[in-house]
Amino acid sequence: MLRQQWYQKMAVSIVTRLAANACLLILTLIFHHSNANNIAAAASTADAPNRRFEYKYSFKGPHLSQADGNIPFWVHSGNAIPSADQVRITPSLRSQKGSVWTKTAVNFDNWEAEVTFRVSGRGRMGADGLAIWFTSAQGLDGPVYGAADNWNGIGIFFDSFDNDGKKNNPAVLVVGNNGKLVYDHPNDGTTQALGTCLRDFRNKPYPVRAKITYYKRTLIVLINNGFTPDKDDYEFCTKVDNMVIPQEGYFGISAATGGLAGGYLDDHDVLSFLTFRLSEPGQELPPPEAEMPKQDKDKYQEEFENFQQDLDKKKEDYQKEHPDIQGQPIEDMYESVNDREIRQVFEGQNRIHLEIKQLHHQLAVILDEQRRYVSVATDEISKRQGESGGQVGQAPSQEMGAVVATQQEVLRNLNELRNSFYESLKQIGASQHQGNAVGMGTYETVQHFNDIKEHLHVVKRNIEHLITRNGNPSEKQVMNCPDPPPMPSCLGTTHFLVFVVIQSVLFFSYIMYKSQQEAAAKKFF
Repeated sequence: MLRQQWYQKMAVSIVTRLAANACLLILTLIFHHSNANNIAAAASTADAPNRRFEYKYSFKGPHLSQADGNIPFWVHSGNAIPSADQVRITPSLRSQKGSVWTKTAVNFDNWEAEVTFRVSGRGRMGADGLAIWFTSAQGLDGPVYGAADNWNGIGIFFDSFDNDGKKNNPAVLVVGNNGKLVYDHPNDGTTQALGTCLRDFRNKPYPVRAKITYYKRTLIVLINNGFTPDKDDYEFCTKVDNMVIPQEGYFGISAATGGLAGGYLDDHDVLSFLTFRLSEPGQELPPPEAEMPKQDKDKYQEEFENFQQDLDKKKEDYQKEHPDIQGQPIEDMYESVNDREIRQVFEGQNRIHLEIKQLHHQLAVILDEQRRYVSVATDEISKRQGESGGQVGQAPSQEMGAVVATQQEVLRNLNELRNSFYESLKQIGASQHQGNAVGMGTYETVQHFNDIKEHLHVVKRNIEHLITRNGNPSEKQVMNCPDPPPMPSCLGTTHFLVFVVIQSVLFFSYIMYKSQQEAAAKKFF
């Protein structure tokens, strides 16, 4: 009994000691883990550089450009088109080049640039691409994405055209140059790239963002693919260590479209370019006021005050001229890029709808005239067949029968044209009622115009055949045409053919002219 009690006491003491050791071990692990997290957080906070926004090397909407079309502190060249909310570096036209560059050189060693852009086109692949630069001199024009070759600095290229045929585009490349290298266009710069990644940046639902960080001779490129509206959803693209670039340089953006067909071209739009100065933790940056001379500061302050006074005066005048919009914010009156594009698409569709309506009405008038001419020709044939029953009138009767058959064929082609117009009107009306006719109505309307052109070619060919056959002098010598009846008389065959030819040529020319105008206008949508 005593031994059993002693064993129980020993077991209880062992269990208690084990529990105490376990609790001590758990507390020790928790303490070490919390210390490790605190140390890691402190280290990451200590390693993060300080950021300061530099407005002289940045631009952003909604009031991006001034009244004279220039961008403050930036210069644009080539085919670049600044607007209130973006800069279109190149439109989707053949052999276009454009660029924007900072007016003054960057005088800090470490920096970070956040670029928001949109590359959009109707083709399956685009040409040529867009480039972000930091170089010792402004490359306002040249063969490398619209900028100069043999640059001294670095270029981040968003290449959208596959020159080498290896199916490795669209791609992002980091290419450095000391001013002596010539860019390797045939190989898409892959032989000179310091870093690269495959990213599709064309035709995304949201703008694409690129964050380029140069800190302690290390270049890091992060990409936001534009699938979500989250501005901070970046993915790692590439990293280049021991990257040496000029101490002073200019930021720039350039783009080019190349010389391919129109369906392979892109619009290159830059929405914002934000530059930040990076400094090591603990390093005190001079205030922005100390970096600007007092004379320049007073000059800019005076210009700003004058501009502000003019703006307030224009606002007051506008409010007096438009009393119905009192109290409404001025900013709400401006439309966004998407709203403007949708409005332009619907306006273009409305114009097409009205033009096709007018053509449908004119075609109905032509059909009525054609039916009347066929009926008159048929009556004339029956009348002449009754009057002349011999061999002399047989050839003219056969010829008139051929003319009537041809006229009936022309009438059938015109009916097909009318049906095609009616189908076009139905398609455009349905797309406008559905409300999502941004991409549907345009393609189908173009297809209907192509059908119309084919039908007009058939009509023109038949009429030319009639003219050739009626204008043959040998046949005129064989046939003895009857004398024309005294005035007033019905319309003759020659006058009728001339009338039909003139109307068909005018109609065909009008259709071709309108289709070319619509195709040229759609390139800017």
